[in-house]
Amino acid sequence: MLDTKKIFLKKKILIYGLGKSGYSCYYFLRKNNHISLYDDKKNIVKDKKIKKLIIKPKNIKKKYFDFIIISPGINIDKCSLKNFLKKNSSKIITDLDVFYTNYFSNKNIVITGTNGKSTTAKLLFNILRHHKKDTRLVGNIGNPILDEKKITSKTIFVVEASSYQIAYSKIFKANYALILNISPDHLERHGTFNNYVKSKFKLFKNQTKKDYSIFNTSNKFLKKEIRKNKIKSRITSINLKLIDRYKTKIKNPYFFTDGNRQNLSFIFAISKILKLKKNKIFKSINNFKGLKYRQEIIYKSKKITLINDSKATSFSSSLSILKSLKNVFWLVGGIPKKGDKFLLSKKKCLTFKAYIFGKNKNYFIKHLKNKINLQSFANLEEALKKIILDIKLKKNTAHKTILFSPSGASFDNFKNFEDRGEKFNNLVRKLNLKKLIYA
Repeated sequence: MLDTKKIFLKKKILIYGLGKSGYSCYYFLRKNNHISLYDDKKNIVKDKKIKKLIIKPKNIKKKYFDFIIISPGINIDKCSLKNFLKKNSSKIITDLDVFYTNYFSNKNIVITGTNGKSTTAKLLFNILRHHKKDTRLVGNIGNPILDEKKITSKTIFVVEASSYQIAYSKIFKANYALILNISPDHLERHGTFNNYVKSKFKLFKNQTKKDYSIFNTSNKFLKKEIRKNKIKSRITSINLKLIDRYKTKIKNPYFFTDGNRQNLSFIFAISKILKLKKNKIFKSINNFKGLKYRQEIIYKSKKITLINDSKATSFSSSLSILKSLKNVFWLVGGIPKKGDKFLLSKKKCLTFKAYIFGKNKNYFIKHLKNKINLQSFANLEEALKKIILDIKLKKNTAHKTILFSPSGASFDNFKNFEDRGEKFNNLVRKLNLKKLIYA
């Protein structure tokens, strides 16, 4: 069994990256270890005590470190310490590894995949809380995993894990590992789709026969990788037909889209393994409010629905909601993802109109022009104004949906997808959308 006193006691540790996870690692480990800190952007650090611990790049190469804890956001191939990190790759770990050495006896449920991680993690957290279990929601959602306090032997961790975290981790083991789906994403970081898939499957490397792995084995990418990897854990395949069996009990429209229906299949699979009560599962599903900027309905009437799906940063992440809609006025724009493809047929897009905005509009025009009726605009505000005008001119009475699902990363004009989502909401308020449409 692992003993944290042996692994992280009087060790020399470099923490690279002073975001939330970097700080949590420092405060968790500082008592029993010698810690050095580094960040490519030293000026972001305001705390004077922390600044004193920041080491200069030239001194890093001269020092010996037992471990290098790296933040998931750092790209080893492009950062300022890339040569040092490559020489010392065997020492690189993450906060997940530190967590596991301390809480290996606690039950952890790890959720990863290209799309739907946050929604599935939050819903499972709600269900476990509804069962009166001490549950913590951590990782990419919630608090950094090492920030949690008052942990007992009964504490359960629901962890949303990115491909970056999994790729850098070495010690961490998932008791229950869920891969929701796989489609091309983060290829600017992983290089190839094959590397991206491998980073996800590393989650199963340390699992044993006592652990569980849950997949959609009908997914061609996952099926291929399952055959290639010798997975020791107990494999459970999700049952997509369960949703149809339970459809009379699912009242929440948030789970009517294809993507969220599949997310529910994973919820049912893990709930069965954990022997959770169906009445509490359905109550949590029907009370679920959804997460901000993830297929979030911000306005609805008999004639029109307005959805803020700012979290959609690729075509694949927009597909699940597009498949479930008709008469869509779709706002598209942002930084395109390498290797991304729009997989809907022209026939399925007959009632869609795309309003493409921003400096990367030519990329989206190229990928959509033969499938969908489209227009392009300099910015988001111009695109939204044109949608309002088009809806006012449209004479049919069919229900219409304005869908803000950009299918590109947000960093062209925004801090992150949350900033983009909030600014879209502000724009809707500024334009007084309801009044303009029905004027």
